[in-house]
Amino acid sequence: MIETRRQRFKRIANRRVNKVINQLRILGNLANKSYYDYSEDDVDKMFRAVDHQLKAAKAKFHIKPKRFKL
Repeated sequence: MIETRRQRFKRIANRRVNKVINQLRILGNLANKSYYDYSEDDVDKMFRAVDHQLKAAKAKFHIKPKRFKL
């Protein structure tokens, strides 16, 4: 049976979203001060980078076609 574009999207999206969620959970493990030493600045930089990439990925789903104007 041939997989439709919708079926392929759902299959791949599920896998990728679960990977992202798992990696964020693992990232959260760095908060354990018993094992790691970090500053608030380190945390801010880390989450700014994550937020930036999340916004960039989300924007790709909401791109509106540009209209030509002179």
